[in-house]
Amino acid sequence: MASQNYLIFDFGASNCRSIMAGYDGKSFSMDVTHRFENRPVFADGTLYWDILNLYQELKNGISASLKKYDSIKSMGLDAWGTDFGIIDKNGKLIANPVHYRDVKRAEDAKDLYTHISAEKLYELTGACIKPLFDVFHLYSLKKQNSPEIKNADKFLSIADIFNYFLTKTPSNELTRLTTSAFFNQFEYKLEEKIFDILGLPKNIFPGTVNPGEKISGISDDLAEELGIKSFDIIAPATHDTASAVAGIPVKYPDKNWAFISIGTWCSIGVENDRPIVTGDTFREGFCNEAGVEGKNIFVRNINGLWIIQQCMEKWRKDIPGFDWPDIDKIYPKAESFKVFIDVEDTKFLRTYSDMSEVINKYCAKTGQKLPESIGEISRSFYESLVLRFKYHMLKFERFTGKKLDILHVVGGGIKNRLFCQWISNALGIAIIAGPVETTSVGNLIMQLKANGEIDDLNQGRQISLGASDIAFYEPQDTQTWTEAYEKYLRFLNK
Repeated sequence: MASQNYLIFDFGASNCRSIMAGYDGKSFSMDVTHRFENRPVFADGTLYWDILNLYQELKNGISASLKKYDSIKSMGLDAWGTDFGIIDKNGKLIANPVHYRDVKRAEDAKDLYTHISAEKLYELTGACIKPLFDVFHLYSLKKQNSPEIKNADKFLSIADIFNYFLTKTPSNELTRLTTSAFFNQFEYKLEEKIFDILGLPKNIFPGTVNPGEKISGISDDLAEELGIKSFDIIAPATHDTASAVAGIPVKYPDKNWAFISIGTWCSIGVENDRPIVTGDTFREGFCNEAGVEGKNIFVRNINGLWIIQQCMEKWRKDIPGFDWPDIDKIYPKAESFKVFIDVEDTKFLRTYSDMSEVINKYCAKTGQKLPESIGEISRSFYESLVLRFKYHMLKFERFTGKKLDILHVVGGGIKNRLFCQWISNALGIAIIAGPVETTSVGNLIMQLKANGEIDDLNQGRQISLGASDIAFYEPQDTQTWTEAYEKYLRFLNK
């Protein structure tokens, strides 16, 4: 068959891109047609997403793609797993969506917990219960008596906002809705008890679409503005983690496999059939979210490359031309296991002008030697993140009752090959790494399904396996990492 072109947008919390995927009936190729940064804006004490600039970049990505390719069969868009906008009765976005790292919703969460406990929220939804997520911000808007609440007609997640701008059709995609912490994942519906207890509006949610369903074609107005022909907008798994899991090139489906998606946030998880909700999983921060085709993703989300990304912001300002390959050259030469940081400490979640100084103050406070160079800071971060992976992966085996055979590592972090080898060493497990663009592959798979090119997820994953660039890692030097892990556990108990 002639190759068809499928447009993919992957909106990350720091970087975004459009990718044109060509599919010939058997395999696919991917070409990045546009890249742009996602920089939040701090204004009058609030941290906002620059949603209109992001939408303009989305349109730029469509135009750039059609300058290089003559047609688009369909388009799908995925994004991060929190934050939303409110549409009024006239169909207008009332205000810029607020960034999940803004401090106000965390402050208002204390009041929310006087009405309903975190454990009760978890029991009702199975979701991750942290102030980052939608129920906390919706409550914060209500507490502030904000214009969004007073004039709310439609609730739309970030990805749903873009799809609405493209099509004029409001919808809530399922995988993203399950990360909101007000969606009952056992009964697949909004949990009315939460809305009633917190006094939140429950009539502002448009219809739900599933991954692999068509939303609509792009609007005539947008087609005219861009000077293009209309094409279909498909709902992939709009939550990027769910798209990444869908795109994993599962080589051994009969073995027990888990995944780590490495980006600004890291998601560690397994795919199963039903949510796992117990007192222990709640206390350990494990949660559930929807995957595609009725799958459940049992997951632990942790602060990931954000810390080193924040360090890089400062280093780039201080050292002209300094970039990621420079870090990759110098951190392996630094002293191993000199200091540890708890990457999940809340102080590392915020935006800082100098994250490396925050790390130094943390090390001083915890009675450790100060890392004295970029290499030492970087190495201590990567080692600490690897050991945190092990810390949680051992709990996955306990909660699922399954000994893991294979670990799939995906996302931008796999470009760091030594980091991948360290993960294999520390966990003592074979790793299949790749592809880097696993989220985009999962997005493509759902577009192929919507267009009748494939029958199901398993077929899509086999196509992913055949078309993807993957690497294999076997554990090495495991005793050194076992000793480091014991030292790390002693540090955590300080």
